[in-house]
Amino acid sequence: MKGLILSGGKGTRLRPLTFTQAKQLVPVANKPVLFYGIEALKQAGIKDIGIVVGDTKEEIRRAVGDGRRWGVRIVYIEQEAPLGLAHAVLIAEDFLDNEPFVMYLGDNILKSGIDSLVDEFIRKKPNSLILLTEVPNPEMFGVAELHGDRVVRLVEKPKKFISNLALVGVYMFDYLIFEAAKSIKPSGRNELEITDAIQYLVDKGYEVQPHLVTGWWKDTGKLDDILEANRLILESIKGDVKGEVDKKSKINGEVVLEGGTVVKNSVIRGPAIIGKGTKIIDSYIGPFTSIQEDCRIIKTEIEHSIVLRGSEIRDVGSRIDESLIGRDVKIFKGDCGPSVYRFMVGDQSEISIK
Repeated sequence: MKGLILSGGKGTRLRPLTFTQAKQLVPVANKPVLFYGIEALKQAGIKDIGIVVGDTKEEIRRAVGDGRRWGVRIVYIEQEAPLGLAHAVLIAEDFLDNEPFVMYLGDNILKSGIDSLVDEFIRKKPNSLILLTEVPNPEMFGVAELHGDRVVRLVEKPKKFISNLALVGVYMFDYLIFEAAKSIKPSGRNELEITDAIQYLVDKGYEVQPHLVTGWWKDTGKLDDILEANRLILESIKGDVKGEVDKKSKINGEVVLEGGTVVKNSVIRGPAIIGKGTKIIDSYIGPFTSIQEDCRIIKTEIEHSIVLRGSEIRDVGSRIDESLIGRDVKIFKGDCGPSVYRFMVGDQSEISIK
């Protein structure tokens, strides 16, 4: 089998952060979201991977490279505009070469991986295997209607309730998906919808097998989902203190301090991860916090947040909570301010709190 990762899209729900960074490269537990997808495919035995890229193609190429670090081969497939998931399948036809494949949305993370699902697909050989999970807001997703264990209908972002079973961003197909994608027409938003292509398979009597996901799944397209994914992954880390911690500091719980970190007169309560070269001084770092490399956190309290590389936060009098702070950001205290701050800050910003 081959793998197809979709890494286009503009990330409008994460602006302003995604004005200067691909949404698939936003870090969760200090690792770009896209890397989790590559690792899931590799773990399932898939070593030939195409990545569909758009406007952020050069940034994606620089971050991912040729796949050598994972022991896989990666090629890049350019999509001139975000014209839909089925369109992405069509432009990847030469790369896929009629082989069965996994299509994985690059901003998704599945806790349980896809090993057993790939095995099931290879063993049972349906024409398609779709992953589903129950959601409280099905109007935000493509959803599937089942009769027993049979897929009968799929609708993209339904305005009326049809089902609460959302399509998780992982699909498996054989060569018939190309026939389906070539047979459908653009939707009202001028995209070739993968739900329409799968519906074509259903209507033609081809075998579309549903699989309900166990364990958590996150589409990291929104701030709250990124923070929740960060929390869920940090819950599973093991502490590893490689940095310098002075005698006045306390490290509690599972905390990763990468090489070159410095902690002085501070408390870090895990689970948390601190990137290399970062300095934590006179501060409190609370649970579920990821701080990337070369940051400076001085006289500040922060928890349940993500701070990207090169940022400096100092003298903030109140605790920062549930925040996503971009690269090379400066946040510092002015005269006074409210008791709680919540930030979603783009790269190279500077904020003075008055």
